[in-house]
Amino acid sequence: MKHTYKITGMTCNGCKASVEKNLNALPDVIKASVSLESSEAIIEMSHHIEIETLQNALSDKYSIIEKNVFNPVHETIVASKSDLQQLFPLFLIFGYITIASVLLNIKPWDTTRFMLDFMGLFYIVFSFFKLLDLKGFPESFRMYDPLAKAVPAYARIYPFIEVVLGLMFLMRFEIPIALMATLIILGITTIGVTKALLNKKTIQCACLGTALKLPMTKATFIENSIMIIMAVIMLIKTYN
Repeated sequence: MKHTYKITGMTCNGCKASVEKNLNALPDVIKASVSLESSEAIIEMSHHIEIETLQNALSDKYSIIEKNVFNPVHETIVASKSDLQQLFPLFLIFGYITIASVLLNIKPWDTTRFMLDFMGLFYIVFSFFKLLDLKGFPESFRMYDPLAKAVPAYARIYPFIEVVLGLMFLMRFEIPIALMATLIILGITTIGVTKALLNKKTIQCACLGTALKLPMTKATFIENSIMIIMAVIMLIKTYN
């Protein structure tokens, strides 16, 4: 008997190989074939294996659920709930950055300084999570960022670029340059995110590095878009 499963958390060929190896090591598995592109595993088994057994065979980095060909609506609902649960850290961090930026500028209120502090804290906080795993981040980032795919070295230095941009915004140093850089690097990333969403690829978002397993969703697109919109507004204010 063969069953098809969806697997989240795979970001590179090393992940694929690890998942495939662990699934094939199970006693009742005849053959397990894993696809990184579709984030699926086709498992041929001699006896039915419970989903808990399959999950226990994998690292905590990965999640596995069976595709329900008879009830695709139910599968979509389950996947959506899982995505929302995984995105909770992103929403929480975004909320903390917003609150901190508001408190820094509430008395007296200054919209311009609020946006500069928001962008600065955004870069510093998000770069922190990327720096936690400098080896794993580039692989995840190259999955969807066009420039990182073309120039692997860019993926390796990207966390440090975010640190520099964050400090530039917080220290009010060469703001126009920081704004232009934001438009360029986040614009390129957003193109890749948009393509991934349109192609309905199930890949891991690298916005918080690999320390937290975040699926690539519309939330990632919105997060980048907010930063791009702020950068555009600030550039208009700067040159008007």
